[in-house]
Amino acid sequence: MSTPDVDALSGDLTVYAARLVRLIRRSHASSAGVRVLSILDESGPQGVTALAQADRCSQPTMTGQVNQLVDQGWVARQANPDDARSSLVVLTDAGRTELARVRRLSAGLVSERLARRTDLSVDDLATAVAVLQAVLEPTSERTS
Repeated sequence: MSTPDVDALSGDLTVYAARLVRLIRRSHASSAGVRVLSILDESGPQGVTALAQADRCSQPTMTGQVNQLVDQGWVARQANPDDARSSLVVLTDAGRTELARVRRLSAGLVSERLARRTDLSVDDLATAVAVLQAVLEPTSERTS
């Protein structure tokens, strides 16, 4: 594949992945809090500042989100073993359950749309997933 083809397809992948995320968000109106749950699921316990950086929002905005999530029982604060002056935000079992619920809704939406597409196979879906996983995988030097 030539470089312009890779560049164009990479751009298309980015656009369509973003559109898929927006479609899913519109379909079941998941809150900003779900993004925080997802970050914690992916990265583990984080301080509020690190969460704000990961979500690209201000620290006061993240503090408000975390407070709401604590009130819902989806996250908890625990002492930071590396810095007694701060705390870490951790995902609770209830938060994991909520995140799993939202992910099931999302998967259901995608499954419904795929079911209407007779031109796409399970192999096509597996390829799409593999490509997204590869793009999201942390870069490291690989030897062949």
